[in-house]
Amino acid sequence: MDKQQQLDLLFFMRLTRSLEDRLDNLYKQGKIVGGLFRSLGQEATAVGSAYALDQKQGDMLSPLTRDLGALLVAGAQAREVFANYLWRATSLSKGRDQNLHITDLKRGFIGTISPLGTLIAVMNGVMLAAKIQKKKSVGMVYIGDGGTSTGAFHEAANFAAVQNLPMVIVGENNSYAYTTPTTKQMRILNLADRAKAYGMASEIVDGNDVMAVYGSARRAVDRARDGGGPTFIEAKTFRMRGHAAHDNQSYVAKETLDQWRKRDPIAQFEKALTEKKVAAAPDIEEVKKRVDQLLDEDLAWAESQPSPAPEDALGGVYADDSQPKAVGVGSEE
Repeated sequence: MDKQQQLDLLFFMRLTRSLEDRLDNLYKQGKIVGGLFRSLGQEATAVGSAYALDQKQGDMLSPLTRDLGALLVAGAQAREVFANYLWRATSLSKGRDQNLHITDLKRGFIGTISPLGTLIAVMNGVMLAAKIQKKKSVGMVYIGDGGTSTGAFHEAANFAAVQNLPMVIVGENNSYAYTTPTTKQMRILNLADRAKAYGMASEIVDGNDVMAVYGSARRAVDRARDGGGPTFIEAKTFRMRGHAAHDNQSYVAKETLDQWRKRDPIAQFEKALTEKKVAAAPDIEEVKKRVDQLLDEDLAWAESQPSPAPEDALGGVYADDSQPKAVGVGSEE
């Protein structure tokens, strides 16, 4: 990768973290009601993997709640994320939903689906359609260690392998499914072993090394596009916050957090860029300034947007986005 591409990776990781910092502030101010899920410590997994996709080829992506970075790489704007969390009428969900439940098929991303294993099945359908239409598209979908224990995941993973679908499944092994450690949900060491059972290609990568994640994803995307079928990438990483903003993460030992804090993906990457003389301190500082300026402008825009009108809740139910007719006393229906 050239210098600009590597600075792009840094930009998206910093944008992810700073955007979530601001969302955290909005949550504490009472402006965000509901769940707030951080990807702190996992930015490299989301950004590095999504950067391997090619929108010009019609590639599709479906993230988890901790994959904001992947959405940003795919083209989602910070202002759209702010607007969705703040339930604005101009958000992609038109104020109906929150979090990363945002979809734009033209830009190639399908929003998070709360029943986690279902994400794989949905992408199966998208990629099966692409395969039937003889397109060269590749689908990338994310799943957590806990999500790989669901029946939906196993059925969908088997289907993807049997149908030889052009897919990349990124398994984020961050050691905990909410409060349950992986040692209490499976007797295998690696999530990738589950994929092998279906005859699916797999790789294990350091999820905190953005270049390593990109390299693994690049190989998997190329393999899928060339007809080699799906690949399961297990990214070993760790979430540095609780399951959501309400969770104080008291079930994780301080020593464990301290160990992973030393492996911060952004700090590691900035150090590597300077040591390898890919970029200098002013280049990194410029990235930080770009991020801050962008977020200042986009948050101001999102907060200025109107809330949805109550009557708009009737729209968007059907594919043509038509408003259903009111049925009342004296009507012919």
